Amino acid sequence: MQYENEMKLEFVSRSANESFARVAVAAFLSQLNPTLEEVADVKTALSEAVTNCIVHGYGDRKDGKDLIVVECKVSGRELYVSVIDQGCGIENVEQAMEPLFTTKPDSERCGMGFAFMEAFMDEISVTSKVGEGTRVDMKKIIGRGNKFDQ
Repeated sequence: MQYENEMKLEFVSRSANESFARVAVAAFLSQLNPTLEEVADVKTALSEAVTNCIVHGYGDRKDGKDLIVVECKVSGRELYVSVIDQGCGIENVEQAMEPLFTTKPDSERCGMGFAFMEAFMDEISVTSKVGEGTRVDMKKIIGRGNKFDQ
């Protein structure tokens, strides 16, 4: 597939960087003239994916190799967002994507991260390998309900 524009962002797995990633992706998305709702949808899904990397992918590991990569690509009205870590990986992706499933039941986590991503994006796929990391690929079609772009 030919992309009209793309960007790659790499940052250390720290909670403070989650808001940085949201702003960067929202700025990149602005070229598609999205509605405020579309921007909020993408930012919410991205936030969930990045937070999963921080909390579940890397956990307490802080060795300087705990990087998160966010890639964004645009083709027509489609935005593609990938969030990649090299953390511990997910043993059972299908189970992890079930609403309310969490590997940290004693924390404040509610197990809705993947459900939120699925709700706010048009497509989502997750690939993971234990000990090597996880990749979340999401797609959002921009402008479906925007009367100014029809």
